[in-house]
Amino acid sequence: MDSDNTEKRTDVPELSLFLPVLDEEDNLRPMHAKIAAALDALGKTAEVIFVDDGSTDMSLAILKEIAAEDDRVRVISLRRNYGQTAAMSAGIDAAKGDILIPMDADLQNDPADIKRLLDKLDEGYDVVSGWRRNRQDKLISRKIPSMIANKIISWIGDVHLHDYGCSLKAYRRDVLKDVKLYGEMHRFIPIYASWAGARVTEIPVDHHARTAGKSKYGISRTIKVIFDLITIKFMAEYHTKPIYVFGTFGMLALAASVFSGLYAVFLKFAGLVGLPQYQADFVETPLPILCIVMFAISIQFFLMGLLAELLVRTYHESQDKAIYAVRERIGFRTTD
Repeated sequence: MDSDNTEKRTDVPELSLFLPVLDEEDNLRPMHAKIAAALDALGKTAEVIFVDDGSTDMSLAILKEIAAEDDRVRVISLRRNYGQTAAMSAGIDAAKGDILIPMDADLQNDPADIKRLLDKLDEGYDVVSGWRRNRQDKLISRKIPSMIANKIISWIGDVHLHDYGCSLKAYRRDVLKDVKLYGEMHRFIPIYASWAGARVTEIPVDHHARTAGKSKYGISRTIKVIFDLITIKFMAEYHTKPIYVFGTFGMLALAASVFSGLYAVFLKFAGLVGLPQYQADFVETPLPILCIVMFAISIQFFLMGLLAELLVRTYHESQDKAIYAVRERIGFRTTD
């Protein structure tokens, strides 16, 4: 490979591909060959970042060999298994390209689809999401939970995509500039982007059955995704004003306290207004205790809201902290 071309490619690439890797030793060389063929056909400068997420097989050793053979390849090795979201975050942080393209390293995503993603971006979109229309996965454990999760995510997030779980997407760099990822939130980046005003669309992409290695996904991940979705919905609407949420619950608790207190007083003096059949002393009804408890709960909600307001301000001032720790960086220049 020509050194001048290499210098141009690696310094300011047009594309940055990043792939989380966990125990994919049998898939890495075939995947790299497919990526290399797709990039050569595109004729664009590119870098390919493999993020080893604590693999226990020979994945890291193979990645080092690939990086030594291909100047476009970089390798990040995390200290332990942090999960797919953290691995993707590491790839995003390291990427230098104008277009960022995440994908899986298990050969189920097809690098040949990259061209179609880029063509769709050229139509004026900021995010193009892959849709595995003919998904090659198990029906009960993968496809049905995914369909349910996608419906719920589209409903809550108000960004209607068929396949949030497809890793193969294309993003303009500025869309991901301020995105911080936690939990399983990498799949919700299109929602973040849409809420920030980005144009989001999707196109069908090829999906292949896994031929080697073991899937790291399970039905339990669907539950985690729902919890994360609730979190980002809260963060999107109330992350700068959590007092609105806690204050609302506090007001409801205060209203319940006032109502139960007034009703207890009414029962106490019901005989004076000609309703002796309803008369009950304070010790004969739980309403006074309910009044006190709900009042205490309302105060707690108000205080939690104030604490949340302080935490939010701290959160916004401390987002430079990464959610991963890197063991080593391979193929990067000292200035990277």
